[in-house]
Amino acid sequence: MIRKEPKISSVFKSDNADSILPRSWKSGSLKYDELKLLTEGGTAKLYTTLDLNLQRDVAYKTLHEDLRESEIETKRFLREARVTANIQHPGTVPLYELGRDREGQLFFTMKKVDGRDLREILLDLRQEVPEVVDKFPLPRLLDILIQVSQTIAFAHNQGVIHRDLKPANIIVGKFGEVYVLDWGLAKVLGAPSLSGAMDIPNEKSDTTLTPVGRHYGTPMYMAPEIAKGEPDLDGRADVFSLGIILFEMMTLKFFVEGEDPYEIKKKILDQPLPLPREIAPHRNIPQDLQAICMKALKRNKYNRYPSVSAFLDDLQKYRHEEEVSVYWYSGWEKLTRWNNRNAYLILAILSALLGAGAHALFSR
Repeated sequence: MIRKEPKISSVFKSDNADSILPRSWKSGSLKYDELKLLTEGGTAKLYTTLDLNLQRDVAYKTLHEDLRESEIETKRFLREARVTANIQHPGTVPLYELGRDREGQLFFTMKKVDGRDLREILLDLRQEVPEVVDKFPLPRLLDILIQVSQTIAFAHNQGVIHRDLKPANIIVGKFGEVYVLDWGLAKVLGAPSLSGAMDIPNEKSDTTLTPVGRHYGTPMYMAPEIAKGEPDLDGRADVFSLGIILFEMMTLKFFVEGEDPYEIKKKILDQPLPLPREIAPHRNIPQDLQAICMKALKRNKYNRYPSVSAFLDDLQKYRHEEEVSVYWYSGWEKLTRWNNRNAYLILAILSALLGAGAHALFSR
């Protein structure tokens, strides 16, 4: 039986790959074809469109109409574009252009990523969708988290703290690439703080996070110091968020839930932290992996991993069957991990010994 190769389609939408660029060529927003809405969030809309000059699909982002006159939202939008453009790492989406459209409204374009966000993947895993369960076992999820942590560690080295890490801001591409999105709430060390929008109001009578009713930051993934409105944030705030994502990967349950942001905030600040192995015993979560998670989730930031790099180091050690820094291994556990790490070496030695014995037996 002859196997048919899958048909490969061209990336070009037309036969214009070799067309001549006219002398009166279009620039700025004029070079983009019709905008087709992909999604919209609390502050912005994301479209897909065709760059007519380069004949490629791009993602096109712009502010909501009612926020275009807001000084703070304009600054956040510009910060997102410039931070994304300057964190040049495989884990960030390449940004192509920042400009204004013919009406003077800000926009930026970036690579259009074909894939799914981690929130959707975790939801399908909770619902036990067979093809997703097969494609994303826990080791694969941990590899995704390692890639995310590498991106965030790089950003921290560039003086940028994300502050809004959550599964919805992590995209897994069709070919396994992993991107961290939405840097609009990032804290840039040395830059003035864009105050006001990140804080959760202290008065419970105020049921919105902002005057226009939009949420900034995500309470379910906030570090305690962000929830309390502490001004001096550092990279350990991102460590806490990564710990929550690890918790969800291991348990397939939410770290905290609540009726409103205030209840969630209170639980993050006051509720005893759940142990992954206790709330998801059927998942057979390894104790050393749980220890990594709980170290990242220490309420007091001085008791957490001191950096995302330290968190990443333990994750990578776990994946390589090495001993992590936050768990004490029994002698039996050490032997088991050594055997797992050296299984191929043990098999090779046994095969060599058996081969040598057989040769000696038949050569008599």
